[in-house]
Amino acid sequence: MIFETLDTSGHEQVVFCHNPDAGLKAIIAIHSTVLGPALGGVRMRTYADSDMALTDALRLSRTMTYKNALAGLSVGGGKAVIIGDSTQEKTEVLFRAFGRYVDSLGGRYITAEDVGTDVNDMENVYRETEYVVGVHQVHGGSGDPAPFTAYGALQGLMASLSRKFGNEEIGRYSIAVQGLGHIGMELVKLLRERGAKLFVTDLRSDLVEMAVEEYGAEAVKPDEIYDLPVDVFAPCAMEYSINEQTLPRLKAKVICGTANNQMSHVTGDEAAKRGILYAPDYAVNAGGVMNVSLEIDGYNRERAMRMMRTIYHTVNNIFNVSERENIAPQYAADRIAENRIRSIGKLKLPLGRTAPRFMGHLRGER
Repeated sequence: MIFETLDTSGHEQVVFCHNPDAGLKAIIAIHSTVLGPALGGVRMRTYADSDMALTDALRLSRTMTYKNALAGLSVGGGKAVIIGDSTQEKTEVLFRAFGRYVDSLGGRYITAEDVGTDVNDMENVYRETEYVVGVHQVHGGSGDPAPFTAYGALQGLMASLSRKFGNEEIGRYSIAVQGLGHIGMELVKLLRERGAKLFVTDLRSDLVEMAVEEYGAEAVKPDEIYDLPVDVFAPCAMEYSINEQTLPRLKAKVICGTANNQMSHVTGDEAAKRGILYAPDYAVNAGGVMNVSLEIDGYNRERAMRMMRTIYHTVNNIFNVSERENIAPQYAADRIAENRIRSIGKLKLPLGRTAPRFMGHLRGER
């Protein structure tokens, strides 16, 4: 069954990682190394069973291939999941054990933080492997990628506002932010600085209180966020919050947020029919991976900020292709990414070209 699944999904490699002494149960999925080593974070969360964990790893790693291609990066797509409660089961030995599995792949997969993991976890991974980005700056890394993801999302939002309303003055609009994790809260901060009217929700009441007290947002119950008469709906929580049940409730004219896999293709088509402009999630939230990708050749913050600003043009190009070919924006984004992968793939550049440069840079910093 697993090989039939891989035939359909196009994955190159799946690694099951098990170390009972460390409490490690993890899956590393490498979707594509056509553009370079597979880069993608490791998330830690509880799953009902191992099949669900595998499904998550396969789906997310494929998304990373498209995200990295669309962002113009010279890396492929991969993802890892660690099965466990990130609030209770994190240990040094757990992440060091995971790091050893990453190292065993010899540079085919480069890991980073994701949902349920942070820069301190990456430091423990770094003790066992060079193939990790998003470590502390003292080790040549760039630290927490959340501010960069949020800043990139801001660029995508401005492009969306310009396309839908004819201007990108964020202070003129009302925005509903669903999810106040690291990235969601950073986005709230940036939006508030530009004068937006903000409505926020999260399952954690302390985060909602923080957004209200520090950024002047208005709190909304989780299930009521869909019904607000706002201009923009920004999903920044977990996947599939926009579905057949919630989409009809939206009054927003723009969907632009940082969550992965916000809606299904079917729902995306329906959004277009309803006159809602959807900025594809993996274009909007590419700022974090853009930022950490620079660690491969030597990190430079100024260059990173320039890269974040290209998201504006990427999203604008997606809308151009969408309108020209009369397809929903997510299809346009897929088409642009697939064309780049196909074109670069024809060059048949050897994978080994990138990994040694990465290794040499970080060894010098260690």
